Amino acid sequence: MIVVTAPTSSIGRQLLDHLLGEPGGTPGEAVRVIARDPSRLPERVREQAEVVQGSHSEAAVVDKAFAGARAVFWLVPADPTAPSVDEAYSGFARAGLRAFAEQGVERVVGISSVGRGLTVPAGNITATLAMDDAIARTGVAYRALTMPTFMDNLLRQTAAIRDRGVISVPMAGDRKVPTVATRDIAAVAARLLLDDTWTGVAEVPVLGPEDLSFEDMARIAGEVLGLPVRFERTPDEAFRARLLGFGASEAMADAALEMFRAAELGPDTPRTPGATMPTTFRQWCEEVLAPAVRG
Repeated sequence: MIVVTAPTSSIGRQLLDHLLGEPGGTPGEAVRVIARDPSRLPERVREQAEVVQGSHSEAAVVDKAFAGARAVFWLVPADPTAPSVDEAYSGFARAGLRAFAEQGVERVVGISSVGRGLTVPAGNITATLAMDDAIARTGVAYRALTMPTFMDNLLRQTAAIRDRGVISVPMAGDRKVPTVATRDIAAVAARLLLDDTWTGVAEVPVLGPEDLSFEDMARIAGEVLGLPVRFERTPDEAFRARLLGFGASEAMADAALEMFRAAELGPDTPRTPGATMPTTFRQWCEEVLAPAVRG
């Protein structure tokens, strides 16, 4: 039995495609999912997976979901209204940490972040790494998938790209990062969840095949879309005000801004062949961004 948290997230949906097998083909793994709203799950998932309704922050939910589970995929959903960034991550995970040990879960694969080498406070990154450490202390075998920014985050800017030809974030446009597609993250997570041989605790970097700046990404997106697209740096205070306007708490708005500042200043992530994923940013633009912008 493999338990998948956040099954309606971008990574969770694609992970389930790997675990459940081909539609109409050979059945895949025994899978259990935790979902706040099961109606949001695809029909195929509701038919093939066991569904536990609720949040994986709740003790009764994780006790039921983790019972008899061999492995768990752990992803903390974003909570922009949390009172603190630590509460958004380690606080959310508190019940799960206890249940990993009490329910005898053997292995956990979690979504984390690059940034172990940062020497400055890094908001969400710092809090994510602290949660990783807490998971490791439970004694469960753990693989933290450490990623930079996701290509798929640009889907939040489809309207700005389509209407104004702009990609904007609160960091320098020439800072190169190894952005990665969520499809590749899901594939790595599936491989680890299906592998019964690994033990101990380790980080697993999951990086795109090339380091690109946001200026590079704007240029490539424009070439694929056939539109003029430029990068425009969002002023820090404008970014913070926008998050607050969307209902974020001051603590989470500050944490998000701190994360971007740290990413701009932080060390490069060492690249190895095993950490380098296949999906290029141009391919992702052709297959994911372009349909979203044009649709």
